[in-house]
Amino acid sequence: MTVDDELGVLEDHMRRLKVEYDMYFGGGVRKPPLDLEWRVQGLLRKFGDTQRLSFQQRFRYNTIAQRYAVFSELWRQKLRIKEEGYRRPEDSLLSIQGLRTEQEREAARALGETAHAETAAPEFVIDFADSASEGDKARLLFDAVLSAKRRAGEADTRGHFEGFLAFIKFKTEQIREQFQCQAVEYRVEVQHHKVRLTARAKV
Repeated sequence: MTVDDELGVLEDHMRRLKVEYDMYFGGGVRKPPLDLEWRVQGLLRKFGDTQRLSFQQRFRYNTIAQRYAVFSELWRQKLRIKEEGYRRPEDSLLSIQGLRTEQEREAARALGETAHAETAAPEFVIDFADSASEGDKARLLFDAVLSAKRRAGEADTRGHFEGFLAFIKFKTEQIREQFQCQAVEYRVEVQHHKVRLTARAKV
């Protein structure tokens, strides 16, 4: 196989890996696709020395590697939650596994995901620039999440504001540091009758 052929195989494996992880987290299969992930990692290591690749091949490889880096971190977090369960009521309230950064959105679009759920009008939108001094905003966001859950008919509306506020402070500073942004936008969205709290960096 040529280098281009192998990169094509790597792209196909990445798409399959994304689908199989979605099935696993959705309850469709019992085991995570570790064998397929191992094959993806093997191909990524094989082409890790990009000096022998052409410019086009290097760009193609780097794009795939970046997608994998974004999604593998997300999968790692979801696996931990799936294995350990929600350790606090507010974790369930927040739907932490649904929290998405702008980079993950870009990776999803690059993999050809449909985006109708994300293009729907959000229930509530608010920005945080300094979460340590924005308790009033956090209260508005907390109330918006609870209200959306009630309207969506979700039974689990437990949670404590103090834990929610601590999470928002942590997540806001984490995203600001990671993406060197001035603010973080939080959205309360309803997707398939399920409330999601999403976040993205704002430059």
